[in-house]
Amino acid sequence: MKFTISLEKEHLLNTMRKCGYTPDGKDERTDELRFFRSLSGRRYPRFHLYATILDDEATLNLHVDQKQPSYQGSSAHSGEYDGPLVENEAQRILSLS
Repeated sequence: MKFTISLEKEHLLNTMRKCGYTPDGKDERTDELRFFRSLSGRRYPRFHLYATILDDEATLNLHVDQKQPSYQGSSAHSGEYDGPLVENEAQRILSLS
């Protein structure tokens, strides 16, 4: 699910930390910043998002990783890209940003 947040008041890193997200580096192919937030206190399942910054806005692409990739070098991870869980998390981020 894609949505946009304003960065006029705060840097993206601070905003994501305030929302409970941990930085997860940068995607080497797309240069997007990655962040994640655990749903259970373990590595998976987790919310995972990619962020692109343009001027004073960040476009966030949010999904849920249900499990880690099955094969080394693979990015398949049983992800959920829409539905109530993802929609509610997007609304939570919007309310905190």
